[in-house]
Amino acid sequence: MIKLFKSLLSLLFWSKKIPPNSNSGSASHNLKKQFFKNRLGVYSLRILFCFSIVALAADFLANDKPIVANYKGEIYFPVFKSFLVESNLAQWQPQFQNIDWSKLSFDWSFFPPVPYLPQNMDKKNVHSVSPFDTQIIPSWRWRHWLGTDELGRDILSGMIYGTRTALTVGLVSMGIASFLGIFIGAVSGYFGDERLKISRATLFVSTPFVVLGIFLGFIARSFELSDALAISFGKFFLQIGFSLIILFLVVFVGILFSIPLKKIPFFKKQISIPVDLVLSRFIEVMISVPILFLIITVSSIVTHPSIYIVMTIIGLTSWTGIARFIRAEMLKIKSLEYIEAAHALGYSEWRIIIRHAIPNALSPVLISIAFGIAAAILIESTLSFLGVGVSPETVTWGSLLAEARQSPSAWWLAIIPGTAIFITVTVFNLLGEALTDALDPKQKK
Repeated sequence: MIKLFKSLLSLLFWSKKIPPNSNSGSASHNLKKQFFKNRLGVYSLRILFCFSIVALAADFLANDKPIVANYKGEIYFPVFKSFLVESNLAQWQPQFQNIDWSKLSFDWSFFPPVPYLPQNMDKKNVHSVSPFDTQIIPSWRWRHWLGTDELGRDILSGMIYGTRTALTVGLVSMGIASFLGIFIGAVSGYFGDERLKISRATLFVSTPFVVLGIFLGFIARSFELSDALAISFGKFFLQIGFSLIILFLVVFVGILFSIPLKKIPFFKKQISIPVDLVLSRFIEVMISVPILFLIITVSSIVTHPSIYIVMTIIGLTSWTGIARFIRAEMLKIKSLEYIEAAHALGYSEWRIIIRHAIPNALSPVLISIAFGIAAAILIESTLSFLGVGVSPETVTWGSLLAEARQSPSAWWLAIIPGTAIFITVTVFNLLGEALTDALDPKQKK
């Protein structure tokens, strides 16, 4: 997967065709060759690269603090310092607390190109000033190039920070979904209904302990979990960790109790566990879960909504497509010669799954992830537009788009963030289609 990812990155600045008689026959070379034939896919990757640069450098592109400045004979780096302050690793010096950075008399300073943060309000340019209207500003450097909203907040700054939010939601949520989907799909497809066997003693004794562990870890602690979710998402995850520890400890005790029973021939006999049947039904249940309604429900319970809640819920409910792709590939791969050779060499089942089976089944996952990121960005934008799921101070393209409802005549509040959402979703969809063509065996002939 790493090789495939590096191959895609190399396409960003690829400007020459591959020689038709090239001797390289590697998978990465074939992927480059097929991907390069899709011009829309290559341009989409380059656009995504530009968006990524904007997201990573948002604090240096739009900020009300200087990147570097000389104040009273000393050099300061306020943008870098703000990272430490927000992380509770440092504090502002007394002369820099609760100040307007634009009014300080610096010996010299270097400000970002956009001298505004998304939450800064320009009281002289309120009531949705158009990009083409006359603006009350001291100089061109302070111009709002994409206009302002009803409260005088700069739209260009909001678009820059909204890019970071959109890509973060898409990548983090699909990272969670990929981990769950790959694991569940690989286990389901590889073990099937006959391959995973445990003793009767383990099954009969451990099953009641599993039920007991779920009761003690989750049902009996339901009030602690609900209270933690209402306070913050971090505390909720901490309580979930405690519940999982309780579950594992109870199950471990059950396994210990089953060891003496294995001396009896009846309980020692191995029986098959229908892993594929159980997990396939579980996948079907998860597919039926409405993501939007689930996020809205959780957001109504949480006292402090957060973008992390949105990312986690999207990730926990979007892994089903990846799991089905991996399962289908595993059903083919597990009967191939190199898997049989690994068994003959005495490798454990988990080593074969992780080091041999999964790496050769990841090609369809790249396609599913590309489409999944686009879907996650669209879900987050929808929730932000509706005003649920994220905190009010978090700037997203959807929240900027929602501003247009309050000012119907402010066309730029609808067109600019709407175009950004359209371009980003289209880029990921085109990447998914390009990967589909590049990984199609018929195209390699």
